[in-house]
Amino acid sequence: MPDSIFAKFRRRFWMPPRAHGEVIEDRSVSFLELFYDLVYVVVIARAAHALAKDITWRSFGEFCVVFGLIWMAWLNGTLYYELHGREDGRTRVFVFIQMLLLALLAVFTAGAVGESGMEFAIVYVLYMVVVSWLWFTVRMQDAEEYMAVTGRYLSGMLVTMGLMLISAFVPAEVRLWIWAALMLMWVTFGLLISRNEAMDSGITVTHSMVERFGLFVIIVLGEVVVGVVDGLSEVERNFRSIATGLVGLCIGFAYWWTYFDFVGQRMPIDVAKVRSRWMFLHLPVTLSVAASGAAMVSLIEHAGDDHAPVSTAWLLAGSVALGLMALVVKMRTLGDFRRLSVIYRPVSWVMVAASGLAAGTAVWPPAPWLFALTLVVILLGVWVFAVGRWIRLGDSEAV
Repeated sequence: MPDSIFAKFRRRFWMPPRAHGEVIEDRSVSFLELFYDLVYVVVIARAAHALAKDITWRSFGEFCVVFGLIWMAWLNGTLYYELHGREDGRTRVFVFIQMLLLALLAVFTAGAVGESGMEFAIVYVLYMVVVSWLWFTVRMQDAEEYMAVTGRYLSGMLVTMGLMLISAFVPAEVRLWIWAALMLMWVTFGLLISRNEAMDSGITVTHSMVERFGLFVIIVLGEVVVGVVDGLSEVERNFRSIATGLVGLCIGFAYWWTYFDFVGQRMPIDVAKVRSRWMFLHLPVTLSVAASGAAMVSLIEHAGDDHAPVSTAWLLAGSVALGLMALVVKMRTLGDFRRLSVIYRPVSWVMVAASGLAAGTAVWPPAPWLFALTLVVILLGVWVFAVGRWIRLGDSEAV
């Protein structure tokens, strides 16, 4: 008996997700994934906007918590598509549903730690419900060997949704602590579980996954551009403000060359605990870039001052220092670190020194344009040293 139209529709348009182990090794990042990531440009921009308006240690801590929640949402959605998604209508529909919720989440992100915290938490729960359902559909067709893995993961998702829902109805101060605890739980869980081979999640890092994480770095690099444009839009455009903005934008360029020349498009060592560390180290890397974008607004607003504001200087220089240190640790997760240790080891020590120098510039910051230029020179110095090592050793595959 021939298949019905409905059966043909389901087979072509509404296929079940790929089960664990159905890895597509030569998969490329799809246009749908690129479209999905674009929504995060807006969400992160809203979080950075709140930090740019009030640069204090407290606001930076709040930004870290909110950014961490955003990053975890991206990670869960990204890993599902990478490991289980298909090029079919079902995947598209659920990605579009996530995008709708993320767009709504962006509306409440700027005030997430204040007046719109309840709305932010509720929309976040709705997003996690969708993602959890997708992961549950994977569990429904998985082999027995993956039952424990998916059970632990879904238990973590249920805890997350429960705590986020509770946070919607408590005072803002308590809500922030709940969110911070959630972030600590996920990072600790992700790092510790991978150290136990019996509890290995079985995640395979493919070239498309490496590409996807690199694309998210580009997404947050866009926040540096946004910060410069916002800053120049809010002040009188004169030589000093424009020069400060353009030099500040060069910090974004320097982030790009540092990440993609040293760690981008490189596979991690194929060991569970190293793979997990490789993934979670993207959190401080991308957080530092986004925070730098927030600092640009204030830096440009004070372009005519003799000294950059201390709070702004610490935010920008501290972000650069944090990003460099995160990359130092991340470099050690790469397979290339062992193969090219004669290059990577000295470069990593230079990056440690550069991190210290960057932080030191905030102690007594010069004029904003000179402060930004100093950070660019520090980052450029690391890159020049690394390229010099590669050229001297004649390894054309290193860059």
